[in-house]
Amino acid sequence: MGHYQATATNSRNVTLTTDGSKAGELIYEKWYSFKAHILMHDGTTYYLEPKGFWDSTIQLKHSNQVLAEFSMGWKGIIINTFFNNREDRFLLQLKGLLSSKFMLVNTDNVTVLAAETDFKWSKLTFDYSIETSPEFDGFDDKELLVLTVLHCINYYITMAAS
Repeated sequence: MGHYQATATNSRNVTLTTDGSKAGELIYEKWYSFKAHILMHDGTTYYLEPKGFWDSTIQLKHSNQVLAEFSMGWKGIIINTFFNNREDRFLLQLKGLLSSKFMLVNTDNVTVLAAETDFKWSKLTFDYSIETSPEFDGFDDKELLVLTVLHCINYYITMAAS
């Protein structure tokens, strides 16, 4: 099982760490924007861009190649990934109505990631504690997927608040 910690340094930046080392960073262009980029520890940059009439779909891109896309559905956020010529589908859902825990489940309805949000009143930001399953830990781009899931959680919270 993997353990990650995501800490908001301000209202626009979230740093992801694992085992005390920085794995990557989620950086928003503006406060409450759906447009963002992910900067991995090796310097690689990925872009999250809204698409559609109401910005209802968000795509993760690298060099104009779509690596993932997600949109809000009735049961949560549907995430389709296309990493390394392999397509996977996940559902991100809030565990309960008043819960602060999000679960990422695969098509077999197996939980592969659990993220607990922690609202920091002093900074008006969220920090996250993330646990992953051994199945999730087998993904090649697991840190990139964790950062994408963090963006999905922020998207969910923003959509639910509006």
